[in-house]
Amino acid sequence: MRILGIAGSLRKASLNRQLLSALASLAPEGCEVEQRDISGIPVYDQDLEDEGMPTAVESLKEACAQSDGLLLVSPEYNQGVPGPLKNAIDWMSRPPADIGRVFRGRPVAITGATPGPNGTRAAQYAWLPTFRGLGLQLWFGGQLYVPGATNALGDSGRFNDEKLEERARQFMSGFADFIRVQSVGQVQ
Repeated sequence: MRILGIAGSLRKASLNRQLLSALASLAPEGCEVEQRDISGIPVYDQDLEDEGMPTAVESLKEACAQSDGLLLVSPEYNQGVPGPLKNAIDWMSRPPADIGRVFRGRPVAITGATPGPNGTRAAQYAWLPTFRGLGLQLWFGGQLYVPGATNALGDSGRFNDEKLEERARQFMSGFADFIRVQSVGQVQ
């Protein structure tokens, strides 16, 4: 099973990149998390699209289309979705004829880290209309919020808190199970 993991921050030392790395290390056996970077994606512009799909966008779209599930690790900016990650998702939906191939029916899970006390709850909620519009199958079976992430995540891409690490392991295991169930349902 292959999960495409995207951290929604451009900063190299981002807490959400650290979280994605830590989650990837906890993926259950037989499950690989391919971590992708969105830093090379330009701001969406119809003129750019008319000139041809940027290579970084085409690569990300193909990685998503070939994955069994999508894991978004989203920062929270002003209680909403982060512009860079929303921009990447918007680009991936272009042209509209590609939405079905790239997104429709694909299992998606969302999590996020923040130095503050709320752990990206508002951002995760704010993503729901986008997921619905793209036809993604959101996994509601588990929620993982990482507040106080400056202390919760170590520089080594691991968790500093055993209870949080166990919740993260359960999150990854539950999402993998959800993907398996969804893929069985699509085969029948």
